[in-house]
Amino acid sequence: MSQPLKLALAQINLWVGDIEGNVQKIVDAAAYARDVLGARLLACPELSLIGYPPDDLLLRSAMPRVIADGVKRLLAEVQGITLVVGLPEYSSDDTGDAIYNAAYVIRDGKVIARARKQLLPNYGVFDERRHFRPGKGTLVFDQDGVRIGLCICEDIWGAEPARAARKAGAELLLNINASPYDLHKTRDRRRVFDLRVAETGLPIVYVNCVGGQDDVVFDGDSTAIDGDGRIAFTAPLFEEGIFPLEFADGRLSGALREDDSSEAVVYQALVRSVRDYVNRNGFPGALIGMSGGIDSAVVAAIATDALGADRVWGVSLPSRYTADMSNDDARLQAEAMGIRYSMLPIEPAFEAFGEILADSFTGKVVDLTEENIQSRSRGVLLMALSNKFGHVVLTTGNKSEMAVGYATLYGDMCGGFAPLKDVYKTLVYRLARYRNTLGQVIPERVIVRPPSAELRPDQKDSDSLPPYEVLDPLLEAYVEDQLSIPEIVARGFDEVTVKRVAALVRRSEYKRRQAPPGPKITRCAFGRERRYPLTAVYGDI
Repeated sequence: MSQPLKLALAQINLWVGDIEGNVQKIVDAAAYARDVLGARLLACPELSLIGYPPDDLLLRSAMPRVIADGVKRLLAEVQGITLVVGLPEYSSDDTGDAIYNAAYVIRDGKVIARARKQLLPNYGVFDERRHFRPGKGTLVFDQDGVRIGLCICEDIWGAEPARAARKAGAELLLNINASPYDLHKTRDRRRVFDLRVAETGLPIVYVNCVGGQDDVVFDGDSTAIDGDGRIAFTAPLFEEGIFPLEFADGRLSGALREDDSSEAVVYQALVRSVRDYVNRNGFPGALIGMSGGIDSAVVAAIATDALGADRVWGVSLPSRYTADMSNDDARLQAEAMGIRYSMLPIEPAFEAFGEILADSFTGKVVDLTEENIQSRSRGVLLMALSNKFGHVVLTTGNKSEMAVGYATLYGDMCGGFAPLKDVYKTLVYRLARYRNTLGQVIPERVIVRPPSAELRPDQKDSDSLPPYEVLDPLLEAYVEDQLSIPEIVARGFDEVTVKRVAALVRRSEYKRRQAPPGPKITRCAFGRERRYPLTAVYGDI
């Protein structure tokens, strides 16, 4: 049996633009991998120096110098271990200036090899062709007698880079990533690993970053798979750490995590996303308008788990239509979680707006206008507290509502971050059930009572929308699968309902453009991943 090669994977939380902080994290990780784990090689994620996605930060005039300074620090401070690290590489040649999504192999003060990402994704949340030029060539380097082929993120999703590495003599394929989470991502990654292993017979080591970055969240999910398809190592999801594994006699070995339910994983994603957004943007805490309904209940629980009870402030904003049980349930949950709780009735503001508008509204019947004034009164109060105390307002709308416009601009859409923006209503209920398995904080009545905006007497969501058990799969077909109306009807949905919902989705695009960011968890999130025109005619398409 040959001497095993000890590797370490840096599943780390990187901050976009913080080159100095990211470099320090890499230096610390290398020291830990070398001194504590005894590793000979440490692999870090894609674009580790600048974080992902850097977007147009790459174009700042000072960025090439700052990146070069970061590389100098790594060359000086990382000794006694081989470091594989991702970074933007600025280059000038006879074809002009270019930026490459690159990886350097650093050993004892020298860059001994360089790789450039060949396959640049331009779909979903990715926009890499805007900034990067595709690389060419195959990198295979030697580490203690083991020939390692190095590729970057999307390169593993295509067949040719892995085949070229095998042809160049690679015994092991190392893939560094900044791969965002969605509900199906672990499954999709495993499918790709299986394809590459079947084509090449090469073992694969996959390292990914972790953490929330604006509207995406990275799950880690660093993995090693043997050449026969056996999963040899899996890192914990959403947890930062430096994880060891070994390669000997063509086989990989390491620890395996216990898999959680899909609800548990989504909940972890949302907690991580809220924690990183609030902390990195310097907010002292979070404000949530607690209505006594399911959405605000789940957002309050997520915020408390992300930030701690002392940094969360729940505010009840009852109107003349708010049921006593709603006020009671909001207060009971706040007490169960130990968060600060206030009640600010909106009736004085609502009446004041009515008096101001009375002459203008003469002869007009009460309608949606008055409902929206209630919602906007709440938004004004929450934003006033936010301005005065510095807390960010977490909005409570879910994907089902955002899809069909069941939300009020400058009302319940007011805020800085939307944890449930990409979470369908039926999943919100499942998340509530899951959270209560960790400790009962959401009152049972909140989960079982019919959902209502409580903006008019005896109002229920079902007055305006199909039941969420119907609406959510219909929306998934229309928004995520991008099926036409006839194709959705062929799946068994009522044609009148499909056309009505599709029309609501189309008409609500202007609202979604003005919504705060929130973490992606589905295959097609509103925002940078789904870009539809505000003004367009596309009917049944």
